[in-house]
Amino acid sequence: MKLMRIGNPGAERPCLLDAGGTVRDISSIVGDIGPGTIDGIVERLAGVDPSALPELASEGVRIAPPMAQPRTIFCIGLNYSDHAAESGLAVPDEPILFSKAAAAFCGPNDPVPYSDRMSKLDWEIELGIVIGKRALGIGEDAALDHVLGYTIVNDVSERAWQQDRGGQWVKGKSFVNFCPTGPWIVTRDEIPDPQALDMELDVNGRRMQTGNTATMIFSVRTIVAYLSEFCALEPGDLICTGTPPGVGMGMSPPQWLKPGDVVDLRIPGLGAQRQRVTRLEDMKG
Repeated sequence: MKLMRIGNPGAERPCLLDAGGTVRDISSIVGDIGPGTIDGIVERLAGVDPSALPELASEGVRIAPPMAQPRTIFCIGLNYSDHAAESGLAVPDEPILFSKAAAAFCGPNDPVPYSDRMSKLDWEIELGIVIGKRALGIGEDAALDHVLGYTIVNDVSERAWQQDRGGQWVKGKSFVNFCPTGPWIVTRDEIPDPQALDMELDVNGRRMQTGNTATMIFSVRTIVAYLSEFCALEPGDLICTGTPPGVGMGMSPPQWLKPGDVVDLRIPGLGAQRQRVTRLEDMKG
């Protein structure tokens, strides 16, 4: 099942994408897709014939984030050994945890902002885990039972703020629209092995990142169980699981995003994203 939302901010409609690629309105079944409705949403939709649901025109309509803003966005740092190497950092013994401000959450094709205070704007394709039911103190054997599904995330980062302003990762990753997510949440039954997903990111048509989740240091199961040791994971929480090599920071010389650049991300089975880097003063709303 592919869950999504379409519409402008504040007017998003919950939908599913049927097997033929048609967007179907599910608002008569669930008012929205988000922290308050995600637990049990698959069961509520399981017996529904998608062809009986209203079709929504999607041409020219904004693809919104596939769920309402999560309460918490967790992130895993340096979760690919080759990315750790390009960052000049040791492979961690345990998952490195940090977070992004929930207000950074945005749609998969929304613009990435560029302000005059930025100088090292970077990209990071990541597999996103969406929590489906509360998890606290669970083991790896039960971890996937608490996962609703998977999505694509661009963990946009301002490296100058992250590294040169006190070494605080949250500071460099929490600006508005620094967490493009979607286009869909693909439920876990459609992704039998989350450790076998190809990942690609291009900037202006040039391949920058190529990876596979098979090379993650800490797997989806490990990450969910590990996080649940330290805090409760709630329905709708988003976990960004780390990025493969090829970020701008790791290049020689480093390469940074600038206004007008276009970033394309793809994970087969999970869809694609496209963002244009846009000056903050030119962004609407």
